[in-house]
Amino acid sequence: MLILNKTVRVFSIPSKRKIYEFLGSFSFHPGKLFLHKLVLGIETSCDDTAAAVVDETGNVLGEAIHSQTEVHLKTGGIIPPVAQQLHRENIQRIVQEALSASRVSTSELSAIATTTKPGLALSLGVGLSFSLQLVDQLKKPFIPIHHMEAHALTIRLTNNVEFPFLVLLISGGHCLLALVRGVSDFLLLGKSLDIAPGDMLDKVARRLSLRKHPECSTMSGGKAIELLAKQGNKLLFDLKPPMHRAKNCDFSFSGLQNVVDKIIKQKEKEEGIEVGQILSSAADIAAAVQHTTACHIAKRTHRAILFCQQRGLLSQTNAVLVWQLNGSAIQPVWPKKEPEAASSH
Repeated sequence: MLILNKTVRVFSIPSKRKIYEFLGSFSFHPGKLFLHKLVLGIETSCDDTAAAVVDETGNVLGEAIHSQTEVHLKTGGIIPPVAQQLHRENIQRIVQEALSASRVSTSELSAIATTTKPGLALSLGVGLSFSLQLVDQLKKPFIPIHHMEAHALTIRLTNNVEFPFLVLLISGGHCLLALVRGVSDFLLLGKSLDIAPGDMLDKVARRLSLRKHPECSTMSGGKAIELLAKQGNKLLFDLKPPMHRAKNCDFSFSGLQNVVDKIIKQKEKEEGIEVGQILSSAADIAAAVQHTTACHIAKRTHRAILFCQQRGLLSQTNAVLVWQLNGSAIQPVWPKKEPEAASSH
């Protein structure tokens, strides 16, 4: 078993050239139990402690995860020091479980890959410290992983998607559009100028006190909004999609949150209830905010598709849009499927 120390040596991060040289050295040897190169991946960017062993073809040989969702639901959101402590308590066990599931020993590993950014600093630090100690102990190469770039490329582990393709990444902490031209070759087309959609929906859910709603007491903010939205009238409140006149592909959600907050205050006044009580129109508000959020994201994505087609950045015959919805805060209003590739028309 690995033993974590309180102090960690500072290791230099390998250059992109060295990383490419390492990845380019992968080779296949038929007849062996495992492929020649095996990578242990470690992820602690937010509220899940996860690890997996992956071979050079993208096969996941073993994985393990510890979710902190139940703990954070009790506090109404992620508290970074709490997340950090839970990562510390579980990372060694999770890594060991991933290795055991893959039937791979640490000596057989070719490298350690770990999320280094972006994410919660305290959470990232746990994974990085653990990984660097493991790298030092095993004398293995270290591969720093950009969280969002990894999300964008995950589709290529499960689907035959060729470069270039357009990707939409949505989570509790991020929202961006990018053209993926290759590994570590991204053209950023748009991003949130303020908060992420998941963050906004969580705040609206808290403002509506949905944790007190009998159907939503065990749900995250985004899931609660989605559930109530099915029961509400999305057109009852006149919410305008943000940035409808902006001629770019950026997103904005803080203005929508402020408008919804004003609506909630007005409805509380009309119904004569105090902050913390559930409005009779909560489902209608949930439906309106979810619909407006989806329209905003769809319109910005459509602009990105048109931009790429006009500039010849995507194939004219096989343009591909990949959407990746991550985290518990934002829920998809598109068909309920695993993140996948979809042809854009």
